[in-house]
Amino acid sequence: MISIGVYNIKGGVGKTSAAVNMAYLSSIDGYKTLLWDIDPQGSATFYMHKKQGMDVRLKKVISGKEDISEYVKKTDYDKLSLLPSDFSLRNLDILLDDVKKSRRRLYDVLKTLKDSFEIIFLDCPPSISLLSENVFHASDILLVPMIPTPLSKRTYLQIVQFYNENGLDESVIVPFFSMVEKRKKIHNESMEELIKTIPNICENSIPYLSEIEKMGVIRKPVAVRSMNSRGSAAFHLLWDEFKKKHLPGK
Repeated sequence: MISIGVYNIKGGVGKTSAAVNMAYLSSIDGYKTLLWDIDPQGSATFYMHKKQGMDVRLKKVISGKEDISEYVKKTDYDKLSLLPSDFSLRNLDILLDDVKKSRRRLYDVLKTLKDSFEIIFLDCPPSISLLSENVFHASDILLVPMIPTPLSKRTYLQIVQFYNENGLDESVIVPFFSMVEKRKKIHNESMEELIKTIPNICENSIPYLSEIEKMGVIRKPVAVRSMNSRGSAAFHLLWDEFKKKHLPGK
């Protein structure tokens, strides 16, 4: 089982659309895939046409007294399952702080799912918190969407610094450019600079497109609506690159 945290300190960078589309492409490539929406806003859950709220007894799950698999839901797509968001996740930092080995509890919860799934995507809330630390410890790969502006490098370096200060392996951090507008000079200049200075950065990027924004209306991955669209093609290229570099072959 490989766990992939889709994370950025900043919000509004295309994190959830990436998590949903990459999880979908993983499933149609034959991987038994789980998308866990751990953001209390529940955007990934909404995109997957599910209701937020699963009446989860979160404290018992985090303490290991209840099996998280009971809350896994089927989606409309073969081999793709969902752990829906629940508004109680807003209290997850408090609950994690109350249990032993609080920085590794998410890792322990994910281990219980290893026989059921090959790949787990975590759609993470933006912030640096105890939950973020859990995501870092639990993720075999940290997939980081970055809008190509000067602030993106600063945000990326903050994540790297946190990894280094806590003895984590920064080589698992895999950034990619998101919401790219190539008509903007600052995007082109930032991409040129960041490609030279950031290791592991993906060559393929996701453009800023209305069809991706419309996921909130259609409530489906972009490839489901149109296999031949620009958005679908962009996610396919990113997924294929990511799979080739970071995942075992099927």
